[in-house]
Amino acid sequence: MLINQKRYLSSQKRVFGLFIIALICITCFMTIGLKGNIGYILMHRTWIMLTMILVAFSAATSTLLFQTITNNRILTPSIMGFESLFVLIQTIVIFFIDTQGIPYIGMIGRFIFESLLLVLFSLFLYRGLFTKLKQNLHLVLLIGIILGTLFRSLSNLLQRLMTPSEFAILQSRIFATFTRAEPILIVFSLVIAVIIGLFLWRMRYQFDVLALGRDNAINLGIDYQKSITIILLLVSVLVSISTALVGPFTFLGLLIANLAYSVSGSSQHRFLLPTAFLLGVIFLVGGQMFLERILNMVGALSIVIEFIGGSLFIFLLLKKVPM
Repeated sequence: MLINQKRYLSSQKRVFGLFIIALICITCFMTIGLKGNIGYILMHRTWIMLTMILVAFSAATSTLLFQTITNNRILTPSIMGFESLFVLIQTIVIFFIDTQGIPYIGMIGRFIFESLLLVLFSLFLYRGLFTKLKQNLHLVLLIGIILGTLFRSLSNLLQRLMTPSEFAILQSRIFATFTRAEPILIVFSLVIAVIIGLFLWRMRYQFDVLALGRDNAINLGIDYQKSITIILLLVSVLVSISTALVGPFTFLGLLIANLAYSVSGSSQHRFLLPTAFLLGVIFLVGGQMFLERILNMVGALSIVIEFIGGSLFIFLLLKKVPM
C-alpha cells in the first residue's frame, strides 16, 4: 500500500515537472525574438503553437490508445497505415471529386467528409484484424505494413496522373509543416480535441483494464468489441486532425508514447496520457524553437523527428519489446 502511494506521488511529480517544462517551452517560443509588428507576430506564433499542441495531443493519444488495444509498444496508427489511408483519401478526393463541386462545402466540410471516410474504412479494415488475429502479432504487423504500402502505391499512381495544379494542391496538404494550417481549421480541430480529451479522460480506468488483454478485460466486465470499435473510431478522428493540420508524421507517436512509458513510471493511463501529451508538446514546441532560434532553420523538425523515431522503431524491433 505504501509502495503504491509512493509510486502514485512520484508519477504525479513527473507529470507536473513535464507540465512546467512544456510551459517554459511555450513561453520561450512566444516571446523570444519579438520585434517589429508584435501583435501580428504574436498572433502568427499563437496559431503555430496551437497547431503543435493539437498534433502532440492527437499523435500521443492515438498511439497510446492503439497500443492499448494491441498490447504492444511497436504498433502505431501510422505504421499500420492510417495516415497512408488518409493521404489516399485526400488524393482520391482531389483526383475524382474536387473539380465537381467539393470546394463548395468549405474547408470544414471537406475535413469532415475526409474524416468520415477514414473512420468508415479504418473500422472496416482494422476492427476484424485486431479482434481475430490479435494472438498473431507478427501477422497483424505484416498485414498493416502491407496495407500501408498498398495505400501509398495507389496514392503515387493517382498522383502521377494528376495535373500539375492538382498535384500542387495535394502536396500542400500532405507535406508536414506547422505553418500552413488555416485558423478556422485549427479552431474546429481544437473543439473536437477538447471533446475527445474529456471523453477519454472519463474512460481512463477502462483503458487500464483493456491493457490487461482481451480475456482479462472480458472477465472483468468490459464489452470488448464495443470498446475496440470506440477506440478505433477515436483513433481515426485523431489521425485525421493531425494529418489534416500538418501532414503525416510516421514516427512521432511511436517516439513520445514509448518515452511516456519510461518517464511516467506507471502503466496507468491517468499518468500515461498526460505524460505522452506533454512530451509531444516539449518535442514539437521546444524543437521548433531550437531550430528557429539556435540553428536558424538549417533543417526541418519533421525530418529530425522522423529520423529519431525511425531509429527507435528499428531498435524496438531488434529488442523485441514484449507485449
